[in-house]
Amino acid sequence: MSVTTNIQRLKATLPPQVRLIAVSKFQPVGKLQEAYQAGQRIFGENRALEMRDKHEQLPEDIQWHFIGHLQRNKIKYIVPFVAMIHSVDSPELLEDIDRAAAKAGRTVSCLLQLHIARETTKFGFSPREALDYLAGGDWRRLEHIRLCGMMGMASFTNDREQVLGEFRQLKQCFDTAKENWFAADENFCELSGGMSDDYPLAIQCGSTMVRIGTAIFGSRPVNP
Repeated sequence: MSVTTNIQRLKATLPPQVRLIAVSKFQPVGKLQEAYQAGQRIFGENRALEMRDKHEQLPEDIQWHFIGHLQRNKIKYIVPFVAMIHSVDSPELLEDIDRAAAKAGRTVSCLLQLHIARETTKFGFSPREALDYLAGGDWRRLEHIRLCGMMGMASFTNDREQVLGEFRQLKQCFDTAKENWFAADENFCELSGGMSDDYPLAIQCGSTMVRIGTAIFGSRPVNP
């Protein structure tokens, strides 16, 4: 099926409050252009330099979301235009983004990435670490950061109950943070969870953004 057909079918399954992020990492610009022509405006990349290069070649009204592990020395390449960074996995990274955003004259929307999966290869705060960090209050002095919510990746498993449990843990941590530190902040409203294989479960647990690549573009090209 075509990229256009895949996007149309996917969007028909999403509740109105859930946004689709087309994960376009390693995909050629032509496929992104096809998705754009089908009405898609939010794209997710996990390499800073690849995102920068695609941003330069594609229409200006695209919202670029960074969803991969962000190396601190690559922040400068995306801060001038990135719409949201989903993968803030340490206080130090958040501080570096704040400094780069100040230099660029921007305020950058960010999500705290939680490590909810059982795989040790994934990055992120543990739920306890995230809540302790928010309780400590250091983030309040970052003037060029806008904390908008949390992101998480569930384990890659066929165990539906395990995946549901992990997404519920993400939602519970988000709800605790919202109640304690962001009750009056309308910007803190995003829960980024769910990919091609598990997005219906993530939506069931409160996800507001799903990050989908394979179900749109097909199998990803070999990592270049």
